[in-house]
Amino acid sequence: MAARVGQKAPFWEAQGYAPDGSFKPYKSTDYDGKWVVLFFYPLDFTFVCPTEIRGFDDHIETFRKKGAEVLGASTDSVFSHKTWCEGELGKLRFPLLADTNHELARKYGVLIEDKGIALRGTFITDPEGVLRYSVVHDLNVGRSVDEATRVLEALQTGERCPVGWKPGEKTLGK
Repeated sequence: MAARVGQKAPFWEAQGYAPDGSFKPYKSTDYDGKWVVLFFYPLDFTFVCPTEIRGFDDHIETFRKKGAEVLGASTDSVFSHKTWCEGELGKLRFPLLADTNHELARKYGVLIEDKGIALRGTFITDPEGVLRYSVVHDLNVGRSVDEATRVLEALQTGERCPVGWKPGEKTLGK
């Protein structure tokens, strides 16, 4: 069964291309006690994907100030990630996970089985490991990183936030 909001996020393990240029093993339990923003994208060396990945990198300090770790994932290999990051994509400040066995994308319900690639999905997990946010959409439309940061901040208030709520505005809480 795919990951569901309000339930424990699935356990996973994956090789990743690290910001320091090395290959490292990663697992979900490495992030126990932290907010995690995990985003899936279809493929390296494509058109829309680099705009999203660069967008997450451009906002990395915002995520870090909020105590969140960012992880990107696709069904490409770590070697593909390395080649891309050392070439046209450029250096990133967060890891790219290699989901070559499709286990991670399958656990999060974003795998297009017949194509072997992931839909665009963004998932936010709280420090207790509970999936708190999930949005998945078609391949042709890039996501809004601003919306991911807004939702993270709204979740961190622990209160009800009305439509269009922005950080610093009044919540519907206590």
